[in-house]
Amino acid sequence: MKAFSQLLDRLTYTPARNAKLMLMRNYFRATPDPDRGYALAALTDGVPIDFPLRRVLAEIGESRFDPELFRMSRDDVGDTAETVALIWPVTEAEGDAPRLSEIVAALSRAGRGGHAALLTQWLDRLDATGRWALLKFLSGAPRVGVSARLAKQAVANAFGRSVDDIEELWHGISPPYTELFDWLEQRAERPSLSATPIFRPLMLAHALEEADWQAMALDDFAAEWKWDGIRIQVAAKGGATRLFSRTGDDIGQAFPELVDHFKFDAVLDGELLVVRNGEVAPFGDLQQRLNRKTVTRAMVTKYPAHVRFYDALEIGGEDLRGLAFTARRERLEAWHRQYGPAYSDLSEVLSFASKEELKTRWEATREEGIEGLMLKRKSSPYLAGRPKGHWYKWKRAALTADCVLLYAQKGSGKRSSFYSDYTFGAWTEKEGKPFLVPVGKAYSGFTDEELAALDRFVRQNTIDRFGPVRSVTPKLVLEIAFDAIQQSSRHKSGIAMRFPRVSRIRWDKPAEEADTLETLKGLMGVAKS
Repeated sequence: MKAFSQLLDRLTYTPARNAKLMLMRNYFRATPDPDRGYALAALTDGVPIDFPLRRVLAEIGESRFDPELFRMSRDDVGDTAETVALIWPVTEAEGDAPRLSEIVAALSRAGRGGHAALLTQWLDRLDATGRWALLKFLSGAPRVGVSARLAKQAVANAFGRSVDDIEELWHGISPPYTELFDWLEQRAERPSLSATPIFRPLMLAHALEEADWQAMALDDFAAEWKWDGIRIQVAAKGGATRLFSRTGDDIGQAFPELVDHFKFDAVLDGELLVVRNGEVAPFGDLQQRLNRKTVTRAMVTKYPAHVRFYDALEIGGEDLRGLAFTARRERLEAWHRQYGPAYSDLSEVLSFASKEELKTRWEATREEGIEGLMLKRKSSPYLAGRPKGHWYKWKRAALTADCVLLYAQKGSGKRSSFYSDYTFGAWTEKEGKPFLVPVGKAYSGFTDEELAALDRFVRQNTIDRFGPVRSVTPKLVLEIAFDAIQQSSRHKSGIAMRFPRVSRIRWDKPAEEADTLETLKGLMGVAKS
């Protein structure tokens, strides 16, 4: 536990990517099994224990610290694990710090009534850093600036392998990954997953820059619409089917109709959408299906899932990734003509005679409710990662609106000391009087320097507090960039923004000159998606 807590602590205060990789690489090399496997699971959100942390902390906290002191401290610190770690009373408890494997084993054996006693015992035996790391481990979300991909990259670096090797094995193995480390340290053969549908690392696109557009010979590229859903990889083999997100997460449980009907032998790349009568529904409809553990028949009917395929990585056991894009596309079209599984179709390859014609089609994407264009080099093999010069995404230009900052809340991880989550509003009227109604929330788009300035503004202009949320004097205007606006019954304003982010801080603009709710509603027809 001591080595793990030191790792998390150092990762938290290490901003550089390569330095984080070095810390994790050294840890995975030096730490024995199965502890390093459980640490890897924690960093990739996969610890195989179901621990009701919030309930247990509430239960044991009543006897260990004053609830009002905890509430006030939590509001200031901005992180529950850090607050508990700091406020926990120091005891003279004896015993060594538990190993990660001991924690998992003890919790697996303990009944529901034994969780509180175990956690209390461990917290008493650890120092503040150890307590914080333990709670992060049990929460399933360390939030130390490490993505699952980066953690896998560190494992690959530690043993001289490609991260793609790790990715291709990932969904066929489980914590504490002893068979993975046995192979990496050459004590065993590579785990055999020949009969298992597994994730293949995706090929990603670069945003199209003006210089790319000017240098591009369009005869070398194919063009497709960029659909406003989520990237999905369908891997089916031996009667089993898995649906993977772009990060390699299995999301099949939220789309049982796709899992049930996609019974073939292939690995295909495409876009997950909600489609009704041949028309792509707004992204908000797809959000109703995402991240659900159970899905009702009524939800399946109301939000019908659909996959629009655009590439083939493997068909009938044959790896197609080394072929050119045009050859893979021909194989995909032939396969789909033969099998044509329900709930699917193919993304259209567009025809165009010139750059001017293609640009005209791009300019019309917003009116057509399409996110933009994809440009793919015809000769490109399917390469994992984001290789330069092969695929480009040409997204439609963002919309912007001037909104007024209303509320702020502290972030998490590196931002736990800053008010970095901002709720903003637009003007409307009630009984002839203007007032602000919240229309969205943003927590990105600004630099560290701008974050410091915004945090300072929030602290100096707070007029009320609601738990961790501060209400501020409504006088600061934020220019908000967003991809689309759609109608929403869940929000008081009646609208929801798609991907809102802070584009500019309008220190110069009076709040009364910010945009109105009616202006934003008028953009729904322009920005439908």
